[in-house]
Amino acid sequence: FSTILPLECATMLCPKCEATMENVDFYGYEVRRCKNCKGLWFNAMEHDELRDIQGSETLDTGDEKMGENFNEIDNIRCPDCRSNMIRMVDRRHPHVWFEACTNCYGVFFDAGEFRDFKEDTLGAFVKDLLTPERT
Repeated sequence: FSTILPLECATMLCPKCEATMENVDFYGYEVRRCKNCKGLWFNAMEHDELRDIQGSETLDTGDEKMGENFNEIDNIRCPDCRSNMIRMVDRRHPHVWFEACTNCYGVFFDAGEFRDFKEDTLGAFVKDLLTPERT
């Protein structure tokens, strides 16, 4: 169950396409989703907590192909504190590449990446084998 909440205070802009991000509530977790590219912003550790909650993949409404295109953009600033973000690879699924802030510890997933982040299937295993190392 997720609902879109009205924006509060300062508007957060997507670190990839610079469109406005909307607040989306999932059982008390407030996640930001880009209105354009559908990338997701999680505050510190929310992505790990939501990984284990059934149905949280419904937050990731974006097109995986669009997310793959935006995944090429990796020199970005944190939409929350404006620090430079670093590229990360999920230890459970090396094919999932995302960006993390070393200052506020928020993370950004391109469209489709959070669904992959949650997935523990044979398909995810095959993607892990076929994905080149992130440089």
